[in-house]
Amino acid sequence: MSEERGRKRGEGRRAGRSGGRAGGGRESRRAARTAGPVEQLRAIQRKIPKVELLSAEGLELIEDNADTILEEVGIEFHDDPECLSMFRDAGADVRDTRVRFPRGLARQLCSTAPAQFTQFARNPERSVEIGGDHTVFAPVYGPPFVRDLDGGRRYGTIEDFRNFVKLTWLSPALHHSGGTVCEPVDVPINKRHLDMVYAHMRWSDKPFMGSVTHPMRAADTVAMAKILFGDAFVDTNCVCTSLINANSPMVFDATMLGALKTYARAGQATVVSPFILSGAMAPVTVAGVMAQTLAEAMAGIAVTQLCRPGTPVVFGSFSSSISMQSGAPTFGTPEPALALFGLAALARRMNLPFRNGGSLCASKLPDAQAAYESANTLMPTVLAGVNFVLHAAGWLEGGLASSYEKLIMDADQLAMHQVIAGGYDLTENGQALSAVREVGPGSHYLGCQHTQDNFESAFWRSAVADNNSFEQWQSDGSKDIVVRANERWKAMLASYEAPPIDPAVDEALNAFIAKKKESLPDGIG
Repeated sequence: MSEERGRKRGEGRRAGRSGGRAGGGRESRRAARTAGPVEQLRAIQRKIPKVELLSAEGLELIEDNADTILEEVGIEFHDDPECLSMFRDAGADVRDTRVRFPRGLARQLCSTAPAQFTQFARNPERSVEIGGDHTVFAPVYGPPFVRDLDGGRRYGTIEDFRNFVKLTWLSPALHHSGGTVCEPVDVPINKRHLDMVYAHMRWSDKPFMGSVTHPMRAADTVAMAKILFGDAFVDTNCVCTSLINANSPMVFDATMLGALKTYARAGQATVVSPFILSGAMAPVTVAGVMAQTLAEAMAGIAVTQLCRPGTPVVFGSFSSSISMQSGAPTFGTPEPALALFGLAALARRMNLPFRNGGSLCASKLPDAQAAYESANTLMPTVLAGVNFVLHAAGWLEGGLASSYEKLIMDADQLAMHQVIAGGYDLTENGQALSAVREVGPGSHYLGCQHTQDNFESAFWRSAVADNNSFEQWQSDGSKDIVVRANERWKAMLASYEAPPIDPAVDEALNAFIAKKKESLPDGIG
């Protein structure tokens, strides 16, 4: 099971995605007004310290345990003789498909990866730094289903995919377009990656992720990136990231390895992420999860550096607990949060960017459970200093559904966390002594000059929360936040205008896609 390949499918009802304007009423008009052109936020550069929960002695213990796993147990590399040969030449003990690493070898092989890198977007203003004190928010990844208030739960389509790309582009605090924002099941499996990658390239100018479901699909992504950015630029710069899951426990399969090698040799970034449900794919203890995650991640990262030393890579982790009664994954619980804090520190000790976190939940609806569980995942994500945050908005139902309304609600919260990560304003204006002197004892600050100068930017304001009186809320239609989010995404899509693209580049991309599709039979996995 993995984020990319382990998705269940079920029955769902299709509904149109025209995204017409919201209906009448004050809230509808407000949604339409606030859905127009917005100022995009730059990726976060933290101005607050990272929270460290594990001592140096504890981190060293986990590192030692990871080396023990690599040395005594080893990692399976299935159906990839080339990887086995590379590891053998590097000094590993290779027997059949099992690779065992002498203590310290995996870490040594990982040491050529950069601590920080730039992923370039086709709009230079949207390029992001991954690593260091930077945090990049990317949307939900991988669900076969979509959900919205009007159509309920149903299979995702290519129109849904494009809609999520457009909504992500219109959301200022989502710095990255992401990858498989939903699975468009109305397009043949072996062709849909072309439409998906094109959607990111055409309907957004933010950075994007590539396809990993087959090495040739990874190669198609690289080829399309070269059309978009130019061969020479792609050869020397990172223009896409891709998600590579280990099949925990302690296995990498040929599909993931093939895509990993394709991107690494092209100099493109990969996020090497063990996919762990604690109690099923790793031990039930936090320390056990961290040691196994570190071992698996180092083994996968080592492959990228054996392919092309210095190629960018992200130490990834996706860990959750399970219900010991049903086996179902749970989210927003304390144990994965503790693992997140520890693994973030371990990644820093390896001098590597780190991926984790998001707005994760097991709820089937964008309800209070979804909000609590997402908040309990997102807050540790920000406090721990995660660099690349996949599933930052839109995740529902344990990752089986992409939700229109929840994407809007989550993106709203991401903007709030961007303020928190910005820290304190200690400038003369931030200290506000002029206001204190002007007002003096016993008066109020509402009319003072400092308040007048700062009232528009003083406080973060939610785009979907209602802070009016009960009577005003009732007069506006007694709408809950899900209804308001529904109105907002419709208004956003109605106001969407595609970012400009060079017509010759767009023509070349479409020609590549048409030729590639013509060469492929439909329906092949």
